[in-house]
Amino acid sequence: MPNLMYMTTHANMDTRNSNWKNFSNDAAWNQLKVDPVYQDNVSRIEINYLKAQPYSDL
Repeated sequence: MPNLMYMTTHANMDTRNSNWKNFSNDAAWNQLKVDPVYQDNVSRIEINYLKAQPYSDL
Protein backbone atom coordinates (compact mmCIF):
# COMPACT_ATOMS: atom_id res chain seq x y z
CA MET A 1 0.00 0.00 0.00
CA PRO A 2 1.41 3.43 -0.87
CA ASN A 3 2.38 5.90 1.82
CA LEU A 4 0.77 9.32 1.94
CA MET A 5 2.37 12.18 3.82
CA TYR A 6 1.03 15.65 4.46
CA MET A 7 3.37 18.41 5.55
CA THR A 8 1.68 21.59 6.69
CA THR A 9 3.01 24.81 8.15
CA HIS A 10 1.52 26.99 10.85
CA ALA A 11 2.72 30.16 12.58
CA ASN A 12 2.38 28.53 16.01
CA MET A 13 0.61 25.70 17.85
CA ASP A 14 -2.54 27.74 18.51
CA THR A 15 -2.88 28.37 14.78
CA ARG A 16 -2.18 24.71 14.05
CA ASN A 17 -4.88 23.62 16.49
CA SER A 18 -7.38 26.09 15.04
CA ASN A 19 -6.60 24.95 11.47
CA TRP A 20 -6.94 21.29 12.45
CA LYS A 21 -10.29 21.97 14.14
CA ASN A 22 -11.54 23.78 11.02
CA PHE A 23 -10.44 20.87 8.83
CA SER A 24 -12.07 18.26 11.06
CA ASN A 25 -15.34 20.23 11.02
CA ASP A 26 -15.35 20.68 7.23
CA ALA A 27 -18.55 19.35 5.63
CA ALA A 28 -16.77 17.83 2.61
CA TRP A 29 -14.28 16.01 4.87
CA ASN A 30 -17.04 14.67 7.08
CA GLN A 31 -18.80 13.22 4.04
CA LEU A 32 -15.63 11.58 2.74
CA LYS A 33 -14.52 10.05 6.03
CA VAL A 34 -17.74 8.02 6.34
CA ASP A 35 -17.80 6.92 2.69
CA PRO A 36 -17.43 3.10 2.63
CA VAL A 37 -14.93 3.39 -0.24
CA TYR A 38 -12.44 5.01 2.14
CA GLN A 39 -13.04 2.91 5.25
CA ASP A 40 -10.14 1.03 6.84
CA ASN A 41 -7.50 2.49 4.55
CA VAL A 42 -5.42 4.13 7.32
CA SER A 43 -3.12 1.75 9.13
CA ARG A 44 -1.14 4.27 11.16
CA ILE A 45 -1.17 7.97 11.94
CA GLU A 46 2.12 9.56 12.91
CA ILE A 47 2.41 13.20 13.92
CA ASN A 48 5.76 14.97 14.04
CA TYR A 49 6.26 18.64 14.84
CA LEU A 50 9.22 20.24 13.11
CA LYS A 51 10.67 23.67 13.80
CA ALA A 52 12.52 25.69 11.18
CA GLN A 53 16.12 26.41 12.09
CA PRO A 54 18.05 29.59 11.27
CA TYR A 55 19.90 27.79 8.46
CA SER A 56 16.74 26.45 6.78
CA ASP A 57 15.14 28.00 3.70
CA LEU A 58 11.84 28.61 5.48
